Parts: sequence; C-alpha cells; structure tokens
Amino acid sequence: MKTSHILAAAALTLLAATGAQAESYDGVNTAVSTKSRDEVNAEAVRAAAAPNQNVTRGSRGPETVAVSKERSIVEAEAVRTAYAPDQNVSSGSRVNSKVISTMAHPMDARVQAQQGSGAVAK
Repeated sequence: MKTSHILAAAALTLLAATGAQAESYDGVNTAVSTKSRDEVNAEAVRAAAAPNQNVTRGSRGPETVAVSKERSIVEAEAVRTAYAPDQNVSSGSRVNSKVISTMAHPMDARVQAQQGSGAVAK
C-alpha cells in the first residue's frame, strides 16, 4: 500500500473514533416548582408594580454610612499620621538597617509649646 492510503485510513479511523463519543439526547427536563402558576403570576404582578424598581444604587444621593468614630478624632489621627517622622522609611529601605526615629513628632512639639512646658535650648 502506498503511504497516502495508510494516512487516509488513519485519518478516517480517527474521525470515526471521535464521532462515536457523541452525547445522547435525554429529552427536555421537566420544571420543578413549589408554587402554583397563579402564585407565580401574582408575584410577577407585584414585582412589576413595585415603585422605584429600576433605580440604580446611589442615584438618589449619597448613601448613609455607619459611623464608628467622631469626625474630629479621625481628622486628628490623619493629621498626626501625615506629620509623623520617618513615615516613608521602612526597615527594608536600606540593607541591614534599623529604623529609629530620632526626630520629635511635630504634633507633640506643638502641644508642648502651647502648654508652655517646651524644653529651652541652652
């Protein structure tokens, strides 16, 4: 036999083998429901008549948020964090280094100055 006949026979055999793997048709699945047709229809009518059913979230103004802290406390924490010395330095910034803050926190210095107990330089 020629090589072309052998290749054609192999291709035909492969095609027949893949065709034998087809799924069988089991028919249409039956619907399973615990509600009657009238109950489903009544529910659909109520849903269609509901007010504001197509309103997207947040389209009627800002949503309310549960507040856990007072605004002034959160603002004070944010300011203190923003003025913290060495806030952008981590222990991985340099090889074999340790972060030791040598600067006084500006917020602490301001409070001491306001209280009149600030250290006086000699």
